[in-house]
Formats: sequence, C-alpha cells, structure tokens
Amino acid sequence: MNFSEDDFLPISALQHFAFCPRQCALIHFEMLWDENRLTAEGRSMHDKAHESQGDSRPGIRIVRSLRLHSFRLGLVGQADIVEFHELPDSSVGGVLLEGSRKQWWPFPIEYKRGSPKTKHCDIIQLCAQAICLEEMLGVKIEKGALFYGKPRRRYEVAFHDKLRRETENMVARLHEFFNAMETPKAEYEKKCNSCSLFARCMPKVTGIKKNIQRYFQNAIAIGKECDR
Repeated sequence: MNFSEDDFLPISALQHFAFCPRQCALIHFEMLWDENRLTAEGRSMHDKAHESQGDSRPGIRIVRSLRLHSFRLGLVGQADIVEFHELPDSSVGGVLLEGSRKQWWPFPIEYKRGSPKTKHCDIIQLCAQAICLEEMLGVKIEKGALFYGKPRRRYEVAFHDKLRRETENMVARLHEFFNAMETPKAEYEKKCNSCSLFARCMPKVTGIKKNIQRYFQNAIAIGKECDR
C-alpha cells in the first residue's frame, strides 16, 4: 500500500508521538506550542545545521536541509544533514552525484540538543529519515548518526531489522492516531518537567488518577471520628 501526498504526515510528528502521544496531539491536533530554554537551544542547533546550502571535504559531500518523503510510509520531512561518503572506484550500490563518476553512500545525521534519551524516539526519527532516503535514492542505508549538543558528539545508529520494524510499526500507529484525532489524557512522568507544553498539558493536575469514592469514604470516616 502506498499513501497519497494528501495523507503524508510529518517525520517530526513521529518523533513527538514516540516521545509522548499527548505532546504530539497538543502540537499537531490542537496547534499548541510554547518555547522554553530547551526548545530554543534545539531550534538554534537546527538553524546552524541548516544555514549552509551545501559543502564538502575530501571523500565527503554534505547536503543540508534535504527534503524527504516516502509514499510507502506516508511521511514527509527534512534531514538536517546528509553526508555522502565516496566509495572506492570499483564499488557499486551507491548513488551517483552531479559532477562525479564515483558512487556515494548516504549517511543521514539528525541534530538534537541535550543528551541521548532513554526512549527510542530520536532513533526512530532518524531511521524513518533513512527509509525515506532509501525510497528516494534506491539504495540500502546501513547507518546514520545523532549529534547531541550536550556532549557535542555523534552517536552512530545502525539501521538493523529490529529498529526498522519498530519504526514502521510506530509509523502505522501514528497514522491510526491521526485518523482518530483524539488527544490522550495526561500521564505525569519525570520527562514532563522539561516539556515546553507543561503549563498547557498540566500533567500533575489532570494526569494523576484519584479514587473519588475512596476520598469520600475517608472523609466520612474522619467526620464520624470527630463526632464521637
């Protein structure tokens, strides 16, 4: 099954959904967005990654802000950076670039503020970018990298079969999520404290389940003790 362009969803929404479905709904369904220090730092990193149209160094050509899409997954987005690594003269299976007779291997890189997350949301986003590139270029991409601002280093990511299945399953769930268009209830977790939508989401108020019946039973019991 292939999607039409009208059904394409943003790759950024996939990252939001993998991190927190409620955050995804607030941003993409209810069009809510607040910026805090963390999101400003992240935006600044992306701006720096995108500020040059392209450059190169020996054996590597760099393309910035490359538009991506996949009709198979129904995704559209933009890669921060795609490095094309030159392959030996006898190699096949890469892609041909303008002005070169050699084969080149795509290597997507996504920039993130902070440090690596315990959840796979960033890795899934990068894998989705790689799958889009594979469809666009007709090649198999084995690996890419996430660059985190806090340690200021790259973390290489291998696009193995398990990660690809996890990514494609998450994409399928994302399409179901967008078809339903329902904002989930809040569930407070430690990660909520760094979310720029914390004040709008109010996870500590709406996300903590309370047993109302038990509350009233305890209140009645305390009242009876006071009457004695």
